[in-house]
Amino acid sequence: MQILAGLFRGRRLLSPPEGSDTRPMTGAVKKSLFGMIGPLLEGATVLDLYCGTGTLGLEALSQGAKRCFFAERDRRVLVNLRQNIEMLAVAQRCVIWGGDIETGLAGWLDSTDLRADVVFVDPPFASVRQWSWAGVESDIFAPLGRHVTDGGVVALRLPQGTQAPQRIAALSQWKARDYGDMSVVLLTHDKESP
Repeated sequence: MQILAGLFRGRRLLSPPEGSDTRPMTGAVKKSLFGMIGPLLEGATVLDLYCGTGTLGLEALSQGAKRCFFAERDRRVLVNLRQNIEMLAVAQRCVIWGGDIETGLAGWLDSTDLRADVVFVDPPFASVRQWSWAGVESDIFAPLGRHVTDGGVVALRLPQGTQAPQRIAALSQWKARDYGDMSVVLLTHDKESP
């Protein structure tokens, strides 16, 4: 795994440890995703949920983001995330939240002044297949809706065949792309919503 573009282009990153359910995004999908969101990254605040070893958030920092908040529950993966952050010498621009995202996110967000311009939501596919959309709306997307800037984007990666709602909390679908066995759905903050 490596950084594709920007300040740290070509720098290699540690992968998740063997046995982890973390599934890093392929280079081709990451390149396509960043092609769509690139204009939003300069000076942006980024939130990387289910971040694994940080490939999306660190790519965003390389391509101009100001700071990134990472959230991951697997302690073994967090060790590699911290090493990747140290290798790129960006610790002062990063915050790491360790624990269960669905139970912890609202509290983490409400404890900060965070207003995110770009959010990555990249959960393990096995978890997504068991999601109740009403449950994750309450636990993930409603808190995000309160902390995403107007015009901000949430990039949600799903296993192929999983249909995300057209609207969830204060977020509405903007684009969706299929890539082999996965889909990426881009949601935008709806200014009219509370």
